[in-house]
Amino acid sequence: MRRFSLWLRGKPLVADSILAFGLLLLDMTGIGDSNEKVVYLVVGGLLPLPIAFRRIYPRAMAVLMLALTLCNSMLGYLLDDAAVHPALLALGIMLYTLVAYVGRREGLLLLIGLALDTALSITLLDQPVLSTLAFISVFYALCWTLAEFNGARHAYDAEVAARLAVADYDRERRTHDAVSLERTRIARELHDVVAHAVSVIIVQADGAKYALRRDPDVAEQALTTIASTGRDALRELRRTVALLRIEHAPDQLPQHGTAGLAKVVEMMRGTGLAVELELTGELDSIAPEVSLGVYRIVQESLTNTLRHAGPHPKAWVRVQRRETDILVEVTDTGGVPVHGPPGNQIKGSGLGLVGMRERIAVLGGTLETGRAADGAWRVHATIPLSPGLPE
Repeated sequence: MRRFSLWLRGKPLVADSILAFGLLLLDMTGIGDSNEKVVYLVVGGLLPLPIAFRRIYPRAMAVLMLALTLCNSMLGYLLDDAAVHPALLALGIMLYTLVAYVGRREGLLLLIGLALDTALSITLLDQPVLSTLAFISVFYALCWTLAEFNGARHAYDAEVAARLAVADYDRERRTHDAVSLERTRIARELHDVVAHAVSVIIVQADGAKYALRRDPDVAEQALTTIASTGRDALRELRRTVALLRIEHAPDQLPQHGTAGLAKVVEMMRGTGLAVELELTGELDSIAPEVSLGVYRIVQESLTNTLRHAGPHPKAWVRVQRRETDILVEVTDTGGVPVHGPPGNQIKGSGLGLVGMRERIAVLGGTLETGRAADGAWRVHATIPLSPGLPE
């Protein structure tokens, strides 16, 4: 039974048709009091009809219902038939429908029309005044009160449904944003790891190929660097993937610090890039995400130097801890890549600077890149010690 009731809630036409049929059956019980049974049957069949469509076309059905009851009063007067139609209970149902589903204004207009019909029927059909007015007043007041109660409940349900819809939309939007941020973070981490290692490997492989016959010792050193870089990259990738699988674990970010910076500089020196490193202030006690940001900026900048700074490149790295932020400055010779075996003319993906800007933006810092007046390429970044990371 409960399942059938829930099914009817979504089928207003079916539910109201059943109600109209019930009123029709009820109206047939009064046919014995009528002098004009055919007219009674016709009017009794028409009176419940608007109830079947009351929630689909409430205003039109209210007008039709009022017209039918006025016609019933006139026919009763003309045919001298004072029989009462029990189906006229539909008037209260229609009043309830307008107040609950449309508004008080439309309900009040119908109530005025019903008052005129009541006065007309009392006058034309000689109905008892007091008892008729008392019954109709109580009946219509009850219908109006019930409509106010259910109308408030419907409004509350609609408001709750709207809030749930907004909450669902917000949840979906937050989920989509979180997925986008996670994809960006994964892409940035993988680019920083892979691009650096692959660039070093390509440069060293080209150098080894060039020096294989002329200087086997240099070729052997290049191959050793390739193997070391590959192992470091594989280890870094494993650590990055393991980190990305852990939710909300900022404390597990790799805290590279001064040892990490010294290691990446030493690795770049092994590729033939002359690097001078200057570290100022306590850099091992900063937040893990800031430490990782500093490491990635230095790593990406030196990788770009190796790619684009031409033969015999040189770079200067300065990392300074200040009162409120970390200053990272990387400057290189800024030469133009030349054709030749060293392999410094590698074409990049163009995502290095984009990745650095994204990382700095996430940490709430600033990044400036460009060529200085003397032709040197300069990367200047500041990262707050207490970054406002997005939730």
